[in-house]
Amino acid sequence: MVNAIKGVFVSCDIPMTQFIVNMNNSMPPSQRFIIHLLDSTHLFVQPHVEQMIRSAISDFRDQNSYEKPTS
Repeated sequence: MVNAIKGVFVSCDIPMTQFIVNMNNSMPPSQRFIIHLLDSTHLFVQPHVEQMIRSAISDFRDQNSYEKPTS
């Protein structure tokens, strides 16, 4: 018998994959969301965390964006 799990396929570069894996590892075991790490650029995650991942990536990019100083 085949067991099917509903999830979201995530494709990204290696640094962003590491960001998502670290975010997953920082959560308590009952709240971890990675179903399977397919390779260094592809993940299969639980569908309810898709928006959380998107907002965390957006916040991360906002914090690491260069803004030219005004003078």
